[in-house]
Amino acid sequence: MDRAQLSDFLRTRREALQPEDVGLPRGPRRRTRGLRREEIALLCGISADYYARIEQQRGPLPSEAMLGALARGLHLTLDERDHLFRMAGHNTPSRGLGTDHVNPGIMRILDRLTDTPAQVVNGLGETLVQTRLAVALVGNETEFTGLRRSFVYRWFTDPRARRIYPEADHSLNSRVFTSDVRAVYSRQGAHSRVRETVEALLAESEEFAALWSDHEISLRRPDDRKRIIHPDLGTLDLQCQILYDTDQAQALLVYTATPGTESHEKLQLLSVVGDRRPHL
Repeated sequence: MDRAQLSDFLRTRREALQPEDVGLPRGPRRRTRGLRREEIALLCGISADYYARIEQQRGPLPSEAMLGALARGLHLTLDERDHLFRMAGHNTPSRGLGTDHVNPGIMRILDRLTDTPAQVVNGLGETLVQTRLAVALVGNETEFTGLRRSFVYRWFTDPRARRIYPEADHSLNSRVFTSDVRAVYSRQGAHSRVRETVEALLAESEEFAALWSDHEISLRRPDDRKRIIHPDLGTLDLQCQILYDTDQAQALLVYTATPGTESHEKLQLLSVVGDRRPHL
């Protein structure tokens, strides 16, 4: 690990970010150039002391997971992320479907959606990052590991995953989710990571196997509408707007409701109901 270069790189990237870039208030008495260390630590989900020790050339070698968190919090490009990993003595992560790195432009948009449920997912339905209101709406979907990181995998193998949607919507959802995986499989090829998920689902779910044989691809819902059941607020009729980052095979999902409707009023209450546990 090149501690001096790693420290200098983190400091320059931190100082290049402004509060407005990450959805933070500037405040009337800010004298720090760029962001403070504790602000970066908050964005990365780590302690301020841990971050300070890295920037001060102290502390242990950061893990790959920690470096990934730093890359997202600092809004690094893929080239900058790879540079960060090399300076810390790690191999660079893949740039394909398996990457957890979120495009910095997408992150800037997400940072500004403080009053809106939104999350970034990849082609396998793995949630990479969520706003606080997205956690309140659908639960923390970033805490799963292995194949269960994929919501599509959980949908076909864990009945609890379906409780978030009305039963009347399950059939269409199954077709849409399968067609989405089919589209990723078509783009990424049989030797990509999507193959592992497909093979597991073919072995574990008769429903998925039947739908997979239909060869539907990129099937869409009417008007991109989604009905979501919340344990405290009931059913919300939402529109799911999608912004794609084609280079990294990721999508920003933003949930909205028509102003003046009951669902719009329920969305406003998400900030006071607290985080929702997955599938409860």
